[in-house]
Amino acid sequence: MEAIAQTEWLSVDAYLASEQRSEIRHEYIGGAVYAMAGASDEHIALCMNIAFALRTHLQGTPCRVQMSEGKLRLRVANEEIFYYPDVMVACDPRDTDRYFKRYPKVLVEVLSESTEPIDRREKFLSYRQIETLEEYVLLAQDKKEVTVFRRSDHWQSELLKESDQTLRLSSLKFTISLQVLYQGVRA
Repeated sequence: MEAIAQTEWLSVDAYLASEQRSEIRHEYIGGAVYAMAGASDEHIALCMNIAFALRTHLQGTPCRVQMSEGKLRLRVANEEIFYYPDVMVACDPRDTDRYFKRYPKVLVEVLSESTEPIDRREKFLSYRQIETLEEYVLLAQDKKEVTVFRRSDHWQSELLKESDQTLRLSSLKFTISLQVLYQGVRA
């Protein structure tokens, strides 16, 4: 998703109220609001492939899978932030709010040319502050390439590029081959 900046400052309460009425999603960073542009076919296919596989795998557990419309709320350097991760898995019983989650276990972002720098730097640095986050996954949409960061590996990256390789999310005991993950994606 491409972010389009807006100059008006909003309080957290005003932002949350406006998001419930808005047809366009907006991310919120310390009072600044950024409209989110539409996604490509490849972006949508990748989100659906991993979200549906995760949902099937996690049925009967306390974990919930959200795709694109679920907000993540966090606080970094005394700034309130709301992001819309492409896919989010939340398992923590403290996550009781209907409109956002605070304690995800896994976050997934699909990279585009315009969002890749933000996803790799700003969001990665912010997401690492979340006490419950175990894995952060970046999916390229223009080529078969998956980058996985794990808390247990001190946030060192693992790069997957081959169709016969498997994405493993240890925190969820989940695996999916890149061939299945990239099904329906021209990459």
